[in-house]
Amino acid sequence: MWRRKQSSSSTEVGCIACEELSLVGAGKEGWLVEDPNLVCALDTHALALAHNSLILLLGFGSSSSSSPDSRVSIRPDLSPIESEHITAIEWLVFEDYDIRVVVAGTSSGYLLFYSLLGHFIHKQMIYPGRILKLRVRGTKRDLTQDTTSSEEVCVVMPGIVARFDGSHIQSMLRQWFEETHTQYWDQKPKKRGSEGPETPYGRLPFQLWNVSKYGTCADAAITGIMPPPLMELQSSQRYYCAVAVGEDAVVSAFRLSEDKSRSLVGAILSKVVPATFSTIASVSRMFWRSEQMSPRKSEVKTQSFARASPLTCLKDHPRKGEKLTLSPSGTLAAITDSLGRILLLDTQALVVVRLWKGYRDASCLFMEMLVKRDTAAASSSNYYEPVKSDYCLCLAIHAPRKGIVEIWQMRTGPRLRIIQCAKGAKILQPTYRFGSSMTSPYVPLEVFLLNGDSGQISVLNRTLN
Repeated sequence: MWRRKQSSSSTEVGCIACEELSLVGAGKEGWLVEDPNLVCALDTHALALAHNSLILLLGFGSSSSSSPDSRVSIRPDLSPIESEHITAIEWLVFEDYDIRVVVAGTSSGYLLFYSLLGHFIHKQMIYPGRILKLRVRGTKRDLTQDTTSSEEVCVVMPGIVARFDGSHIQSMLRQWFEETHTQYWDQKPKKRGSEGPETPYGRLPFQLWNVSKYGTCADAAITGIMPPPLMELQSSQRYYCAVAVGEDAVVSAFRLSEDKSRSLVGAILSKVVPATFSTIASVSRMFWRSEQMSPRKSEVKTQSFARASPLTCLKDHPRKGEKLTLSPSGTLAAITDSLGRILLLDTQALVVVRLWKGYRDASCLFMEMLVKRDTAAASSSNYYEPVKSDYCLCLAIHAPRKGIVEIWQMRTGPRLRIIQCAKGAKILQPTYRFGSSMTSPYVPLEVFLLNGDSGQISVLNRTLN
């Protein structure tokens, strides 16, 4: 069993050092942070690493029934003609049904779902193009705000944002879980499709928006539900706010509509364009009378875009937006740019409320610290379990060129701590857990530090000494 080693700033919780790490590029200094083709995602007791055409699942720390029992390697069936490779990876955890899977995004716009044993579950096309990031968000709240958002999975592509409702994915995974257990007891496996264009549970519904009005984005996120325009007819349709960062615009914001028919131009195009192409096709068949020599599988039709209305845009050439991180409720966003600056954006007012300078190649994650803890109440009892009000929202900034991690109190608080870290280290955060209850004891938002050279994983301490 791994023995925890605690310091004033962090506590070691596990180690992933093993021979299999060489398959994803380990073995040289800085392999974890210098390889652009290496992506990783953290769960509470497991780490997922993906490099080109390989997915590696590694368990660490305390054992869990839903964590990988051993090191698992997954090699997806990718297209060699298109040089398809894995570009994003994330965990999906549904606590109500004890279901945990891994989902990967590819350079051709596909989502691939796999079990912890490496069994293929589902494949679906989002849009032709590279998937940049997978975001999982839910109903956790900021300590300063009392707003909630629905559980969702957001897929980010250059200039494109897609949104899956968490309940639809949960229904699909429940069906897979029940079918898998039925096969186990009956010992009569059902015929399952291979990794074809859309397999094997049909097509999961999702919304798709084009947010490239101000140029292709390097990162984007749906921050939450927002009110409709003042002059818009009231309906049951919801509107979302999306924030994007990129080369042409450091920050841009959009109002996303669920209903594709609410745009007059979109309604005209959706009716006129298909009718025009149908007429042209029928006329061409009259002249050419050609028949296919061999039957082909019908290609997956791309979904049409819903309405995305621009709200604001910040252009500051030559500064370019690089990465975006959301707070649990989506009311704050930390944005890094190409000039070494970090912007703290209020996503509701769409204004920058704080700015840091001198953080080249930085990464940011929100976490919670025991800053507001009532020491009098804690000292009056031998055992005191912190509650949600004891924690304060903070921002962890990893500055790799300085070799440190700084923790700043939100929104305008001081710097609380400076943590020294190795050159080849990376900060990570466990994925959101669908269906997580708000009952005590409260589980705060944590940040982990992965040392790529040693394989050690540490959690940043939440208390201030």
